[in-house]
Amino acid sequence: MAAEPPAAPTPPLLAVRDVSKSFGAVAAVRGVSFPVYAGEAHALVGENGAGKSTIVKMLAGVHRPDSGAIEMNGVPLDLHSPAAARAAGIAVIYQEPTLFPDLSVAENIAMARPPRGRLCTIDRGRMNRAAAALFEQLGVDIDPTRPANGMSIADQQLVEIAKALSADARVLVMDEPTAALSAVEVERLFAVARSLRDRGAGILFISHRFEEITALCQRVTIMRDGRHVSTDPLADLTVDEIVRRMVGRDLSTLFPKQEVVPGEVVLEVDGLRRDGVFDGVSFHVRAGEIVALAGLVGSGRSEVVQSIFGVGPRHAGTVRVNGRPLRPGSARAAMAAGIAMVPEDRRQQGLVLDASIERNVTLPRSGALARLGLLFGGAERRSAAEWTARLRTKYRRLSDAVSTLSGGNQQKVVLAKWLATQPRVLIVDEPTRGIDVGTKAEVHRLMSDLAAGGVAIVMVSSELPEVLGLADRVLVMREGRLVAELGRAEATEESVMFAAVGQRRQQPAAAGAAMDADRGLEVTL
Repeated sequence: MAAEPPAAPTPPLLAVRDVSKSFGAVAAVRGVSFPVYAGEAHALVGENGAGKSTIVKMLAGVHRPDSGAIEMNGVPLDLHSPAAARAAGIAVIYQEPTLFPDLSVAENIAMARPPRGRLCTIDRGRMNRAAAALFEQLGVDIDPTRPANGMSIADQQLVEIAKALSADARVLVMDEPTAALSAVEVERLFAVARSLRDRGAGILFISHRFEEITALCQRVTIMRDGRHVSTDPLADLTVDEIVRRMVGRDLSTLFPKQEVVPGEVVLEVDGLRRDGVFDGVSFHVRAGEIVALAGLVGSGRSEVVQSIFGVGPRHAGTVRVNGRPLRPGSARAAMAAGIAMVPEDRRQQGLVLDASIERNVTLPRSGALARLGLLFGGAERRSAAEWTARLRTKYRRLSDAVSTLSGGNQQKVVLAKWLATQPRVLIVDEPTRGIDVGTKAEVHRLMSDLAAGGVAIVMVSSELPEVLGLADRVLVMREGRLVAELGRAEATEESVMFAAVGQRRQQPAAAGAAMDADRGLEVTL
């Protein structure tokens, strides 16, 4: 349980007061107010597109509010630039750190104000000692002289926090900092954040994972459609109440699974092997069936589906679609056979970020939409409008770059792109990672509808509730091999996790280890 919030001092350390921000005709934030107190971690939650990122960018000095004020200790701030935000004592830790890879850790920390020695040269000894002292203060072991290039995301974020300390930051804004971290790395980051909080810093924490919010935060502000909904002590709210306020409606179920009688076998995988990654993988999927590949990170799940789709090598085994063998190593052949794949990393593998929404949606079908070898904008726009409407995608104009969309709407564009091909087999790798609860429910509804329409679905997911809520069968992988097949009736969190970690259920000591391994499989908002 989250700790009780401290008594609210007056004024708060940081106050967002009636702030609004529009981009053209689109009002991203409308009259939002909330406080952040010293010695407190404050969660900011809402669906993708609720305005959280715009708030963060205003605090970071990237955008200036059209109206309203941002105050520190009751004094209005003019955050006209990132440098002004840093000077005011506000530091932002983003999901993807922004270090200079060719510089050392100490050089990155001291970039704004490097210590000077004789003849105005940089005093590297003092710079390295100062960085080491910051890491000692944070309780982490990082070599200040090592280059930033090659560091893990978790270590890079700790360097960003050290930068904030070196600049005497009083407010730390953490924008989805754990999305790419393991459970161990998350706990280390939280230990540092708690230490800063307990020493009087104010923390604004943005996350879709409710377990992380309760582990760190004492107060929560909920946003919806760019507006402030509520600010309350976290201890006064239930998960259900937070979800209702976020989406503006009751979610009768997050997993609207329709009962379907599976049809004929559509996809057959027999003896699939990639040297050093996975071996002996065999399974089948029927029309109307959702089959989930479960297991711990590194078990080979994503690599298996990549090999099936032809974007990863396979050194042995066969893949058949409707009984016909599929040529290995060819995504074009997989698409021609009726397979579509929504990849795990939508930004790097699923989208062309600088291209328009309509171009991204129609990319796999550009040949079919062309006439005499020319792709006309009207046909492209009509197709994109149809599929984005089906997936209830929120955007300003179809001609806007897809990078301007929220994460959840980007995921819908990736889904629209592949669903427009009308696939027989749909492979989805982590279909709801990093998206909010409302969008997640829509994606689950869509997958259930597709299965009811006869599509064979292979789903890779690290969220056990998602696996158990949607799958007709669960295939558990461990160390590159399929180790268990569980029907819907027999699949439970315990049975899946015990298979994933290779322990027998009757061993009490293993239960704790299994649940520890489950740290990343959690309830997400």
